[in-house]
Amino acid sequence: MTAVRPETSAAQASDTSFPTDFVWGAATAAYQVEGAAAEDGRTPSIWDTFSHTPGKVRNGDTGDIAADHYHRYRDDVALMKDLGLKAYRFSISWSRVQPTGRGPAIQVGLDFYRRLTDELLEAGITPVATLYHWDLPQELEDAGGWPQRDTAHRFADYAEIMAQALGDRVGIWTTLNEPWCSAFLGYGSGVHAPGRTDAAATLRAAHHLNLAHGKAIGALRANLPASAQTSITLNLHQVRPLTDSAGDIEAARRIDAVGNRVFTGPILDGAYPEDLLADTGHIVDWGRLVQDGDLAEISRPIDVLGVNYYSPTVVSKPVDGRASTKNDGHGASDHSPWTGSEDVAFHLANDRLTAMNWAIDANGLHTLLTDLAASHPRLPLMVTENGAAFDDYISPEGRVNDPQRIEYLHSHLDAVRRAMADGADVRGYFLWSLLDNFEWSYGYSKRFGAVYVDYSTQRRIPKASAHWYAEVIRRNALPAGDERR
Repeated sequence: MTAVRPETSAAQASDTSFPTDFVWGAATAAYQVEGAAAEDGRTPSIWDTFSHTPGKVRNGDTGDIAADHYHRYRDDVALMKDLGLKAYRFSISWSRVQPTGRGPAIQVGLDFYRRLTDELLEAGITPVATLYHWDLPQELEDAGGWPQRDTAHRFADYAEIMAQALGDRVGIWTTLNEPWCSAFLGYGSGVHAPGRTDAAATLRAAHHLNLAHGKAIGALRANLPASAQTSITLNLHQVRPLTDSAGDIEAARRIDAVGNRVFTGPILDGAYPEDLLADTGHIVDWGRLVQDGDLAEISRPIDVLGVNYYSPTVVSKPVDGRASTKNDGHGASDHSPWTGSEDVAFHLANDRLTAMNWAIDANGLHTLLTDLAASHPRLPLMVTENGAAFDDYISPEGRVNDPQRIEYLHSHLDAVRRAMADGADVRGYFLWSLLDNFEWSYGYSKRFGAVYVDYSTQRRIPKASAHWYAEVIRRNALPAGDERR
């Protein structure tokens, strides 16, 4: 798969169709699906430690077995082929291939990903590798984790190992998935691993994740063929003020700074925004944190930007003098993840909610993509995660009918199509998720998959939405009118 092609997106994205080379995929993450947590030399990541800590994950669930993808990957690839997927976005478990986060890799860990990618290629499915989806080796966290600069250097070494191991098989690489979650939920609110609540550590982590990305891009470029594509995936918040009042607009500016521009600024524009530095300068000394050469490293060119979107972020000035993160969509905590901008209230965009209590608003995806196209018109985009959790169940007939998810996917794919018609250079779409899986602090209580997983038997049952998505892929177009269900 390549992220470079003639500029035909807008012209071809007419009616309900997509460009002929549009990439249709699905995504997963290592800790959420692999299982085999202590097999073949794999050592604990921060999510192993966090999930085994009482009270951190709903029902005491862990990723020890998850969807058992480590043992069942061949069956899962066959299922992907049956659905007609053109690409599969997976992440690599850092502690499976480099157990201490430093030093040489273990071949048995690398061999799993070699086998997986070979199976995908044999099935005609493009492998898309993400180096980091939140599962830092525990030994690196014990040494200080992402708030420590050395972790960025360790990540660059890991990127080099993976490029050398899989560079002959994988043509598109993502450095980090949603570094905002790693920094602000992991070190700010503490609802994600490693569960720390330290405002200064949050901002240091954000900078070192940016630095890790830049260093990894350098390592990938030095070890991959010239045709390989590099990217990062950001969960950009589509921020809206509740009203057009000055206080609400200011709240939106602050959340945009700490939720989006803390990453897009240095990565895409080569500098941290001045207003972000002003908002957070009392927490960290940015002059000491950002060393000479860091911004040049962080802003190395990428070939495509991955965009994850689920729901918009609606904010206002404090209501009745009180701030609230109740509706910020990122889990309950006594500590705000919005470091330096805690004095903001969050609201639901509407009352059409998923099982995560996230508002369903496809227009937010259209706006996000078109805004990115306007601000960075030469940068190709991919929707690397989009989907919804609903309360799925197996019917007496043995089927899983999920019309709400079909409606969600239809509206959001239509938003992608409309954004392309409006000039956004979107190259592909990855449904989240291929399989029901371990949904982080929610454990197994939330189901995002197009494929239902019966965790007691590990049986896979494609949901109605999986069959619907397969038909969209086959036709390379959305159903129209009465066909949409």
